[in-house]
Order: sequence, then C-alpha cells, then structure tokens
Amino acid sequence: MSSTVTSSFRRSNDHFEPQDTDPQTQRRLRGHLEQIDYTAFASNSTVIAQVVGKSDSGKFQRLAVAAALARSRWVAEAVAMTETASAITPEQTARLAALRGAYEELAEVYEAMRRMVERGYLTYSVPMVTEGGNLVTRE
Repeated sequence: MSSTVTSSFRRSNDHFEPQDTDPQTQRRLRGHLEQIDYTAFASNSTVIAQVVGKSDSGKFQRLAVAAALARSRWVAEAVAMTETASAITPEQTARLAALRGAYEELAEVYEAMRRMVERGYLTYSVPMVTEGGNLVTRE
C-alpha cells in the first residue's frame, strides 16, 4: 500500500486490485470503479460549486494574503518573545501554537481550493480586463 503525505495528513492508496480474475470480470470491475469515481466527481463538483461558488484570482489572492499575514504574525511573535533573556513561558508557547495553527489552516485551505480547480470541482473565472475600451480575457 502506498501513501501520500501532505503537510497535515496522510492519504493511503489502498484500492483493491484483483490479480487472479478473468479479463471480462476485470473490465466489469473497472467499469464499476469508473462509475464510482464519476459519481464522486459529480458530487464534489455540485456541492463545491453550491458552497464555494466560482473561484477567481481575487479569492486566491485573499487566501494567499491571509496565509502570509498569519505566517508573519507567527514569526513576528516568536522573534518578539526571544528579544528578552527570559525563557518562553507555557502561555507564550500556547500562543505560538495557536498562531502557527492559524497559518497552517489557511495554507491548507489555499492548497485545497487549488486542488478543487485542478480536479475540475471548482470553475476558475478568468478576470476580464479592458484594453482600449474592449473586454479582453487573460489566460
């Protein structure tokens, strides 16, 4: 069984793969599995579109800025705590953990939304700009 490690959790690829069945049974099973995968894709596409709506560069930028701010606050707080000669208290450690948690969550959300676009669950709207009074799409 193989596994994929992301920054916060492990996914296992433990799909059953029959080795000793006849080709017709394998084709039928692959057909069933493709239907299952399509059902999951259609469900994800429908639900995510209803909840999140369309994505665009603005949504991605706001998430990226929020993650950058959270990372900055986490690091700035740690630097400020080390400016004194005293040891970091348990309360300060808890504060750092909360700040790190906020950063990690926002970074994961950004990556999750990117994966949604990559997998086709979420549509990405290309921003419209004007050049000489004409609407032009940027790709």
